[in-house]
Amino acid sequence: MTENLLLLPGDGIGAEIMVEVENLIAHLNGTGQTDFTIEKGQVGGAAFDAHGAAISETDMDKAMAADAVIFGAVGGPKWDRVPYEVRPEAGLLRLRKDLQLFANLRPAICYPALAEASALKRELVEGLDILIVRELTGGVYFGEPKTITDLGVTQHGTGQKRAIDTQVYETYEIDRICRVAFDLAGTRGSRLHSADKKNVMKSGVLWDEVARQVAADYPKIEFSHILADNCAMQLVRHPKQFDVIVTDNLFGDVLSDVAAMLTGSLGMLPSASLGAPDEKTGKRKALYEPVHGSAPDIAGKGIANPIAMIASFAMALRYSFDNAALADRIEAAIAGVLGDGLRCADIMQDGSTRVGTVQMGAAIIAKLDG
Repeated sequence: MTENLLLLPGDGIGAEIMVEVENLIAHLNGTGQTDFTIEKGQVGGAAFDAHGAAISETDMDKAMAADAVIFGAVGGPKWDRVPYEVRPEAGLLRLRKDLQLFANLRPAICYPALAEASALKRELVEGLDILIVRELTGGVYFGEPKTITDLGVTQHGTGQKRAIDTQVYETYEIDRICRVAFDLAGTRGSRLHSADKKNVMKSGVLWDEVARQVAADYPKIEFSHILADNCAMQLVRHPKQFDVIVTDNLFGDVLSDVAAMLTGSLGMLPSASLGAPDEKTGKRKALYEPVHGSAPDIAGKGIANPIAMIASFAMALRYSFDNAALADRIEAAIAGVLGDGLRCADIMQDGSTRVGTVQMGAAIIAKLDG
């Protein structure tokens, strides 16, 4: 069965690392291991330059029709002064909203060959494999009202303003993200922490209440509550105590970046954003992207690390195309290439062999079938 992928390279290094995914797909198709058709589109600053919007209606239609979207990176100083509503990041936010991608999966995996690159001691991170499940379409990033109001003259002086962001969650939003997390925990180490701030936030009180209700439906999963600030501390103190962490949009944003840096490089890690299963087909809308940015300072130099982009495609195989076996092989090929001592500039170590974007992509393909 032919499956359709939409590739949105975006800005900066996005185009360079996406080429390596295209090369991998061409190899897999050519050897009969997959049957993908590819469409391409524009997003972010590239879309703004072409269409005056962060993503065009045509490309949004393509995204809605695709079996999965593979996304590069957006943004750069070139577009710092464009109107807020058409800034490059607005393209990604619209994709998340219109595709209803409420579940963000952020793995933090420390490859054995990179354990020394972590800021923590080897014994704390070697073998690390954490999955953070972040609610992606609710909370303070989307809650209303969201305003900046001019107050004028107040007792605190002239030119005073008030900024408001609103943290809002409803029961169904918490329930569905928790069920995704519990289901995933059942395929891993069967341990799940729910992180919130119920000690000071009403939304946290509801979050914990719903999480515990969902936990009752998963008696084989070891469930623990943790305050989000303590979770950040424990990730640095003793990260391997965690298996799956489920949390809201704001805390998920922060905690996933903390976890990512335990692995030695933000440029190494993929992510998935999933919607609800379709009632008829059971398939989810999905978008896969590396967690790093567009890195405009190195764009066009051929030195960007494509591993997170390739690993994001592996996540697509796992979660959108029910091909965990091939995903495992790609991830093993990545580990194998790193074990051979190949390094891009961002993860370069003494005694290793420095390679560029193209060489790293080619090495992973060679290792895959070697």
